[in-house]
Amino acid sequence: MHDIRLIRDNPEAFDAGMARRGLSPLSGEILALDEARRASILAAETAQAEANKAAKSVGAAKASGDETEFERLRALVADKKSEIAKLNEDAKALDAKLTDLLMGLPNIPGDDIPDGADEDDNVEIKRWGSPTTFDFKALEHYELPAVKSGMDFETAAKLSGSRFMVLSGAVARLHRALAQFMLDVHTEENGLTETWTPVLVKEEMMYGTGQLPKFGEDSYQTTNGWWLVPTAEVTLTNIVNGVTVDDSYLPRRYVAHTQCFRSEAGSAGRDTAGMLRQHQFEKVEMVSITRPEDSEAEHKRMTGFAEDILERLGLAYRTVVLCTGDLGFGMKRTHDIEVWLPGQNQYREISSVSLAGDFQARRMNARYKPADGGKPQFVHTLNGSGLAVGRALIAVLENGQQQDGSVHVPEALHPYLRGKTQITAEGNLI
Repeated sequence: MHDIRLIRDNPEAFDAGMARRGLSPLSGEILALDEARRASILAAETAQAEANKAAKSVGAAKASGDETEFERLRALVADKKSEIAKLNEDAKALDAKLTDLLMGLPNIPGDDIPDGADEDDNVEIKRWGSPTTFDFKALEHYELPAVKSGMDFETAAKLSGSRFMVLSGAVARLHRALAQFMLDVHTEENGLTETWTPVLVKEEMMYGTGQLPKFGEDSYQTTNGWWLVPTAEVTLTNIVNGVTVDDSYLPRRYVAHTQCFRSEAGSAGRDTAGMLRQHQFEKVEMVSITRPEDSEAEHKRMTGFAEDILERLGLAYRTVVLCTGDLGFGMKRTHDIEVWLPGQNQYREISSVSLAGDFQARRMNARYKPADGGKPQFVHTLNGSGLAVGRALIAVLENGQQQDGSVHVPEALHPYLRGKTQITAEGNLI
């Protein structure tokens, strides 16, 4: 959500920001609605003052016995009440129209965000490790002998349809170990507070973080109005929805391991093989709530947390800054971290770490009281995968594959598997 005062003060800058998102100038339409809304409010206030003045005179006219004046004033008060009601109704309708318009507009990209049309224009800012190579043909995760008995897409399709999976045995255990490893690192070393949240939320929570109104087709809604969360970003960020916290509350850093649900409405035909793009998956999600002056440093900090998980797993990756054409709706800056998948012979996204600034906070009305006692200010919000568990599983399997069909497991996961170090070609953990 955008600050209407900033649009009033510098409409050209606002239009320039929207232009970087590929949108035509909108400040004229926004300010016309705003002016009409404010005019209706002012007219209602003026009419109310006139009605109050007339109401005070009604009693005096009655007491003086001036029936003509009494009836005139009484009629005036009644007319003003009708006028005020109509003006307030007009102002409310204009306010709703203005809010709907602003709710549908994306965040303004940061000044340092590269301009571009799509993912091909993203800019690499870091590369770690060397892509795994083999002296045999690398297989994709679902082709590996070690995996075939523990990754069942046919049964999942029978149960639920396409883009679902059933994990079992060693593969399911490795999937669980990855999530536990990530949570332990984030809570014990990175200072994040482990949090368990619902996966069903009210509609206003989806508005708060920007999934609605524009992207409802990307998520699932139940028959009674709840929405299934596409990520724990929704619940963790909305903890401060409608709240004004003390300065001492900040920064607040959360991490949650949850099921996530996405319709993948815009990905028809993409990544249909294997478990890369599913309707139901798990993520370990990080969310930070900060003071405005701290959010830039927090973004770098969170990016480092996600990168560190991959480094501990020995997985090569690269980090890119998303260009304006690939930037998410509610974000002003996003770092995508892409892990090397030898089966695909390319880097694929495994984490997005994003800074929303005050964009989500305005939608949620989330503020804090500055320590100096000044006027309450909007907080800044950030979120990032730390990591997507299923994609981490894919990366571990593909990078650890051996010529005999087995998979070597990264050393960091050995304690979570009670010292076991590999999955045999027959699918056994040993």
